[in-house]
Amino acid sequence: MDSSGKEDGIIYVLIKRFETQRLPRALALKVKVDGGGRLNDLDMAFLEEVLSDARHIKPMVDEHPEWQSVYTKAADLYDHTLTKARENESG
Repeated sequence: MDSSGKEDGIIYVLIKRFETQRLPRALALKVKVDGGGRLNDLDMAFLEEVLSDARHIKPMVDEHPEWQSVYTKAADLYDHTLTKARENESG
């Protein structure tokens, strides 16, 4: 498999994980914090892990402009949720 094919495979796996695992949970957490709820330690760890992963795959996304919009929207969703969760914690 050439490097382009390998990279396409990695992107496919990341997108599938995002669609089936991360996006549903992130949307549920957004609803929770938008309603004034607080996140527990497990929720916060999940969001921080996803943001860390996003930083690691950013160079790959930069090479594939077709994924830039999805990446940006996902990062904005996670950032909004963390920001709102912190606001809810501070009162």
